[in-house]
Amino acid sequence: MSDIQIVDAPAGVEGSGFFATSLDKAIGLARANSLWPLPFATSCCGIEFMATMGSHYDLSRFGAERLSFSPRQADLLMVMGTISKKMAPVLRQVYLQMAEPRWVMAVGACASSGGIFDTYSVLQGIDEVIPVDVYVPGCPPRPEAIIDGFMGIQHLVKTETLRRRNEPKYQELLAKYGIQ
Repeated sequence: MSDIQIVDAPAGVEGSGFFATSLDKAIGLARANSLWPLPFATSCCGIEFMATMGSHYDLSRFGAERLSFSPRQADLLMVMGTISKKMAPVLRQVYLQMAEPRWVMAVGACASSGGIFDTYSVLQGIDEVIPVDVYVPGCPPRPEAIIDGFMGIQHLVKTETLRRRNEPKYQELLAKYGIQ
């Protein structure tokens, strides 16, 4: 018995020699399985991310073959670890340099809520400066949790419409963060 799971084709009309579906679903499937993550790692969660990229867990199986260390070439910002208030403007600038569509994943307790560092110098969650799509709990989270969060991003990417970024609700969310 094989553990290999084949990706389901998007819903559509199938026939002898052809397959028809909506453009939204085809593009969503392509985007979801070719994400280029930008790891923004500052502490122990970054070490767990390194394990996730290693051969035992291999995040590349999910379409994240190429890590991008340039914001202009990435579409998924993975923030891992403690973010100080001095680093918040840098994180925001990296986010703003990413092209649309872009997604954000907060990995670990520190990126999600400040973790155990309830001090004046630590940002109490990156959602104070940029919008977050998926939160991965743990201190530090296991590689399985990071993969689960990545699969959550893939589901979001696969199911969102092409026009979501132009909808008033999304524009209102960005306006809350002072992003045009």
